Amino acid sequence: MDLPVMPPVKPMLAKSVPDVPEGDYLFEPKWDGFRTLVFRDGDEVELGSRNEKPMTRYFPEVVAAVKAQLPERCVVDGEIVIVGERGLDFEALLQRVHPADSRVQMLAQTTPASFVAFDLLALGDDSLVDRPLSERRALLEQAVAGAHPPVHLTPATLDPAKAREWFSVFEGAGLDGVMAKPLDGPYAPDKRTMLKVKHARTADVVVAGYRLHKSGPVVGSLVLGLYDEDGRLQHVGVAASFPMARRAALVEELAPLVTDGPHPWLGDDVPERNPGQSAGSRWNNGKDLSFVPLRPELVAEVAYDHMEGTRFRHTAQFKHWRPDREATSCTYAQLEVPVRFDLAEVLGA
Repeated sequence: MDLPVMPPVKPMLAKSVPDVPEGDYLFEPKWDGFRTLVFRDGDEVELGSRNEKPMTRYFPEVVAAVKAQLPERCVVDGEIVIVGERGLDFEALLQRVHPADSRVQMLAQTTPASFVAFDLLALGDDSLVDRPLSERRALLEQAVAGAHPPVHLTPATLDPAKAREWFSVFEGAGLDGVMAKPLDGPYAPDKRTMLKVKHARTADVVVAGYRLHKSGPVVGSLVLGLYDEDGRLQHVGVAASFPMARRAALVEELAPLVTDGPHPWLGDDVPERNPGQSAGSRWNNGKDLSFVPLRPELVAEVAYDHMEGTRFRHTAQFKHWRPDREATSCTYAQLEVPVRFDLAEVLGA
């Protein structure tokens, strides 16, 4: 491979802002998948992840689509996603990262991935990283003009009002916000020069346990739950935004609630709801998911962006305790449900 921009390259990043900004920006939907830099030099294709982990072997159908549809020599920034029945399916995407080649090939057939392109770093013998986004976008539109699924060009607009509309309606297709990119900005690897507006919500949750921090006997994260329609406490994620002094104090604060059982997430009959069994990540195969069980009596208010199925997509942010709430009142019914939106309409916007 001999390109004007060679791997590895860390992608350009974004910082969070509360609202869609005004000004000279290009606005795009914020995709919820694996950020991927595609390097193509003829028959050689490399898929680079945000953290520079190798991705190429996990998505052979994306590699084939790149060879068939992208320019002969190019470097394209984008997102690998999986389109499910209810929109983007991040859980299915996680399953694609598997060590067994036979399973990789099988999943490529049963849960094929798509590539959504949104920036162009190189084309032919030319590096484009120093050119403004307005030029890179125009060249990207030309480069993928003939693309068809599973390769897509992300929708984009110069109108902040349209971006606010997208922010409201596209969430129902599984997208998690809007990006704002300076039109005159170069491509700045590993720099937070873009802006992102993400959905932010709060929920009252049951604190049903905690995990220890890697540094010692202090709280690493609170393990959170919500009650479903059948009255079962389901694991929904963790909250971990605590300074070290607070982590140590939490051990003493939570000590009266520590229990040996019974507990809704312990026992051979409930492995599917046990966070130690079901919260793993293929990026962290050796991660210790054991937890200290607490009597499910304590309620906390947390901030979250959006749900992935029955769980918080990202780590929730602890806000404060809610002594005025009964744990049994913490149900899924309190959560805001986004309006459903057809993902095909997003890709065709």
